[in-house]
Amino acid sequence: MRRRSLLIAVPAGLATLAACGDDKSDSSKASDSASPSASPSGSSAPPPKIVDGPLPAITAGTKTGEKPTVAKGSGDPSKQLAVKTVVAGSGTTIAENDYIQAHYLGQIWDTAKVFDNSYDRKSPLIIQLAAGSIIDGWRYALAGKKTGSRVEFSVPPTWGYGSQGQPQAGIKGTDTLVFVVDVEKTFGGSSSAEGTDVAQDDAGLPKVGTNTDGKAPSIDVPEADAPTKLVANYVIEGDGDKVAAEDTVLVQYKGVLWDTGKEFDSTYSRKALTSFSLQQVVKGWAQGLTGKKVGSRVLITIPPKLGYGDSPPAGSGIKKDSTLVFSVDILAKM
Repeated sequence: MRRRSLLIAVPAGLATLAACGDDKSDSSKASDSASPSASPSGSSAPPPKIVDGPLPAITAGTKTGEKPTVAKGSGDPSKQLAVKTVVAGSGTTIAENDYIQAHYLGQIWDTAKVFDNSYDRKSPLIIQLAAGSIIDGWRYALAGKKTGSRVEFSVPPTWGYGSQGQPQAGIKGTDTLVFVVDVEKTFGGSSSAEGTDVAQDDAGLPKVGTNTDGKAPSIDVPEADAPTKLVANYVIEGDGDKVAAEDTVLVQYKGVLWDTGKEFDSTYSRKALTSFSLQQVVKGWAQGLTGKKVGSRVLITIPPKLGYGDSPPAGSGIKKDSTLVFSVDILAKM
């Protein structure tokens, strides 16, 4: 199971996907490392001024994707946010509230003590650049940068962990932190599946649009009886890693009712991606996405016994014993 970083806040579950009557406890686990998760108390500080330095030198591992070695800070760090683009990428521009996939190293200015890095784990961090999800220093330093970039920045306590610090990582409330971040990908409201279209030749099943322009795909439900068993078919097959039952996934999705074809929930309508653990959603989602590849679009048709049965979420527009139809783009495993 992928090791989670302390810098990550637990994502909120969606009311229309959360499992009903499930007595499982929250499956998210506290990490045994420190990384850029939101400060426990949150932040109400005004935006920092972005300055050029000072910043310590990167003395080894100078290429993007290599684990960097960073010198000890010299003199007093800036009381603002010092940011330097070490390598300028040419990819998509990162916006606040986007999710990013990145490798990073974090250390303390005064001592050069490395308190966390993803390079040794060989697993990049995927996290949303949003208030409450990550420390403010990351949000302000990375917004406006492009994928493919290496960015170095220093974060004073005001936009880091505040006066309480992060004791389990050895970070005091007076420590300025230094990060080197290699941004590999960004995911926003217009992100879509990427892969090969798969034939949809069963006339008894809904047909899902294959557009990848970030707009919601069409879902055409046939005039036929709903299947009594779970259906989980590729519409677009990606080439990423397979999703495991315990994974947390980042997705775009749209849900409609079999009986009427009416949409009841959609990330496209909200213009915001969502992430969740497959252990915290209805069984149809968990079973339907397990084993599917990242980058894919999947048609999931969920019979009532694997959905909400006779207890649909209040205000969802879902009636008792409804069959649900989803188009799900699996953008990443978190």
